[in-house]
Formats: sequence, C-alpha cells, structure tokens
Amino acid sequence: MRHLLSPLDFTVEETEKLLTLASDIEKNRSKYAHVCDGKKLATLFFEPSTRTRLSFESAMLSLGGSILGFSSADSSSAAKGESVSDTIRVISCYADICAIRHPKEGAAFVAASKSSIPVINAGDGGHQHPTQTLTDLLTIHSLKGGIGNMTVGLCGDLKFGRTVHSLIHALVRYPNIRFVLISPPELRVPDYIKESVLDAQNIEYRETTNLDDAMEELDILYMTRVQKERFFNEEDYIRMKDCYILDKEKMKLAKPDMYVLHPLPRVNEISVEVDDDPRAAYFKQAQYGVYVRMALIMTLLEVEQPC
Repeated sequence: MRHLLSPLDFTVEETEKLLTLASDIEKNRSKYAHVCDGKKLATLFFEPSTRTRLSFESAMLSLGGSILGFSSADSSSAAKGESVSDTIRVISCYADICAIRHPKEGAAFVAASKSSIPVINAGDGGHQHPTQTLTDLLTIHSLKGGIGNMTVGLCGDLKFGRTVHSLIHALVRYPNIRFVLISPPELRVPDYIKESVLDAQNIEYRETTNLDDAMEELDILYMTRVQKERFFNEEDYIRMKDCYILDKEKMKLAKPDMYVLHPLPRVNEISVEVDDDPRAAYFKQAQYGVYVRMALIMTLLEVEQPC
C-alpha cells in the first residue's frame, strides 16, 4: 500500500508514468468511466477548500466510484476533540482511499501512519500540496511539450505558499530548471528551502521584488495570492496583499509562449483582463487537476488500466 504525502514520494519515472496516464484520461475519458466501480473515496477536509475537494470528488465520480466525507472540521468529530489518528482509523473502515486536508503541518503523515487505506495529502498547513504539484507538472508538460530547460517565475507569497514549496521540490529533479523568486522581502522563500533544496542541488535562482523586470526572461509565471489566513497581523496582510497585480501591460513584456499558472483561488493578483490572453492557463490548469487526480486514484488503488 502506498500513500502520496509529498511530491517526492514518486520518482521522476513514476511521475512521468502518472502524467502519461492523466494525458490518456484527458483524451479518452469514457474509457475510464467504470474502472473504480464499487470503490469509495473519503474526503477529509479539516480546512475549507473548493477546487481541491471538488476536483477529488469529480475525479472519483468520473472513474465510477463514490464519495463520502466532510468539508470542514466543524462538521466532523474533530469539533468534539477527536484526533486525526482516531478519525483515520474509523474512516479506514468505510472507504478504500482518502484525501485529507488539514491546517497543521504533518497531519497527513500522522494519518498515513495509522491508516489501513491509501492516504493522499490534499494540503497540510504551509508545508506540502503534492496533488497541486502533479497538476502543475501536467499543465507545464502539456503546454510546453515537456518539463525542463526553462525559467520559472514564482510570484507572490513564497513564504507560506505550500503550492510553491511543493513545486520547487518537484521541478529541481528536471534538467536545466532556473527560478526567479518574486516577492516582497517579508514573503521570500524560507531559508531552509533555499539551503536544503536550491543551494544543495546547485539550482540557479535569483530573488527580486520587481515583477516587471523579470517578465521577459520567464517561460512559466506561477502567480500566487497573499494568503490572509496565514497572517497573524491583519495590518501586514493589508500592506502586502496588492504587491503584485498581473495585468495586460505586464503581459506585453512576456514572451509569446510564456504561460501563466495559478493554483487558485485568485483575489486580485491577476486582473480579469488577462483571462482572455491565450497564455492565461490557470482555468485549464484546474481541469488538468481532475485528470491527474483520476490517474493518482487509479495508481494508489492499483486499478488496472483499461485497454
């Protein structure tokens, strides 16, 4: 039995196999409509989510399976004081696989250690978000024809953004990846990630506070919102929430084949006027999230791929 707790739980070869399966699902959805008949997915969301939770549910339903679970801690026995360990032991009696989101870092690892079914980390605090990373990799692979030999700009909240942390860990395993880290000083990538991942593997990167100056060198721009829920001080949030707003003028500085990604939800860091630009790929990215989660569920349940 395998879990997905970190984007590094799969080797590059296993990740490529998963992305290939997801691409085939995109092209032949009807072929996969019943591969999980009789299987149940539990979605344990101790923290609010729209896209991730519904994407998992859509994925399982598209495979012919069924779903159960809860969408907030208040609607679970956690409100009565039940531990994650006890919750997963109980859920293991009801479902074949589960996806868990929790505000505490490491919660998914605790769940996996006590679970008798595969556990998928759907986000744990500011730590990891591996299924979003798989979605990002599939999007980049589909749009650019592969992963590698590119400059990736990460913009916004790089301190608390778990999607950014997971993506850095995943992308450094591919050849000739260079990063431009665009953020206010207060929201820079944590030193431990720079030291243990970027510096340790001699990955080329630079830090800047200026989005305009970075635009022309980017192959991918990964925008993130400044997350109000991660701030203890509302004044700091208000001061930084509008640091970067991508608009038509900034897009004029970019390459014709530079694509914009965003894990969503956006607030105002991407102007709606950018939505009509063919390089705006964030809604397509959300659709890819369903395909990659379908592939992941099949892989962890060891479901045989239909002919």
